Amino acid sequence: MPGAAVDIPGADRGYPGLVAAPDSPIRTSTAISGLENTFADRLGPLTVPWQGAEVSSPTMVVLNVDLAVALGLDPSALRTDDGLAVLSGAASPADAQPVATAYSGHQFGGYAPMLGDGRALLLGELLDPRGHRVDIQLKGSGPTPFSRGGDGFAVLGPMLREYVVSEAMNALGIPTTRSLSVVATGRDVRREGAQPGAVLARVAASHLRVGTFELAARHANLLAPLADYAIERHYPELAGLPADGDGNRYQRFLAAVVERQAELVARWMLVGFVHGVMNTDNTTISGETIDYGPCAFIDAFDPNAVFSSIDHGGRYAFGNQPTVLKWNLARFAETLLTLIDPTPDAAIASATAALNSFDDHYSRHFRAGMAAKLGLDDASVDAVLIDDLFTLLDDHHVDWTGAFRALADDLRGNPEPLDGLIPREQAASWITRWRTALADHGRDGATTAKAMDRVNPRYIPRNHHLDAALRAATDGDLLPVEELVDVVTHPFAHRPEWAAYEGPAPESFTSGFQTFCGT
Repeated sequence: MPGAAVDIPGADRGYPGLVAAPDSPIRTSTAISGLENTFADRLGPLTVPWQGAEVSSPTMVVLNVDLAVALGLDPSALRTDDGLAVLSGAASPADAQPVATAYSGHQFGGYAPMLGDGRALLLGELLDPRGHRVDIQLKGSGPTPFSRGGDGFAVLGPMLREYVVSEAMNALGIPTTRSLSVVATGRDVRREGAQPGAVLARVAASHLRVGTFELAARHANLLAPLADYAIERHYPELAGLPADGDGNRYQRFLAAVVERQAELVARWMLVGFVHGVMNTDNTTISGETIDYGPCAFIDAFDPNAVFSSIDHGGRYAFGNQPTVLKWNLARFAETLLTLIDPTPDAAIASATAALNSFDDHYSRHFRAGMAAKLGLDDASVDAVLIDDLFTLLDDHHVDWTGAFRALADDLRGNPEPLDGLIPREQAASWITRWRTALADHGRDGATTAKAMDRVNPRYIPRNHHLDAALRAATDGDLLPVEELVDVVTHPFAHRPEWAAYEGPAPESFTSGFQTFCGT
């Protein structure tokens, strides 16, 4: 049943400064059909019915044909005028009720009581042919009640960045939202000068965030319905558990989210991914990576690596990500206290126990991933060997991605790639210890090298290639983006014609490189 209205004076839907939904008739299209609205139906007070801005001349920039087919959509229909109208926000899918969703959030540690979708529109939910429910959301479709003075639009470069990097993350096996399309709107958007406007169609397991719970926790009538909805959607194995008593479904829900997010951030660290803006409103309940604004991949190993132009204090530096994620989960735990146990001390003790499990979960996933990257298993790798490798890489500013491929080449009898990264005399002691560990567990060189190549990517979205491709696309040349997508969605392949995509950026690029949110 729909939740009761949130009682905040000053707006029809309960949100300060809320403006009325546009009353102009909205065009509809059958290019995407069969969308459902379970979130809006059950948690109506956390949504505002809305519609995208008019788009005079939408054009398809890139369409993820494989994803469209996997979702049961017809790529040819998405390329029609009606399809472009839906993917740009100018039309709504037939029988759908697009909404902007409300949430709070901690941004760089400071609490913002009302954020919400300032430039996004949830078209609805689609059941794919496998029966999986996913959200389809537009990003950059125009102002919403939550735009907070912004124009609600997006520009081509950042939308293509999300497309490229999210699809690369998916190819690396990391839980992530996906990108269905980028559509140019034909509208210039002011971002340090006029830039071409665009809308991204994002596919997600859901858009439920820690920030969603931070808002709902302020309204007792919303919290349990939201938690039950999230459990049913993402942790259905918990849905039948009782709502009270030891081991109730809310205790187990918190523990499950902690475990899933610990695994996610471990996967980020293993591939050298820096999210850049790990606010609580960008921490999903599903355990997917979301929001690819100022993201980047490290070249040289550096725990202090920061790329985001707005992260002045390095809060979200590469090496800080596990700690920040645990902090975000503590904010999530606070929202659930009244559901976990009616007795405050008992609720805090239970939530603290769940949070304290984060470190063990993270260490387990990271250790297993590092073991695989080194051709070992959990039982045959020790923390000192891993830590000493990090010291070696840090001291010599070694390319993180290339290092593991070079180690595999060394096992094949080709020392040149590794010697080009670290002087042999500096690496010899560690290499001997590593090879001894392999030999002690019966790992031969050729077989181990092949196993390492299956988990260590050859290609990632290198910052200099991505930056160049986005600049070219902004100037009207899409070929570099198309080739880069092909490369990074085949991260473990070996194609001689892609050799230029393997190495790190030159120092002249890296020294001044920054990423931007694109807002």
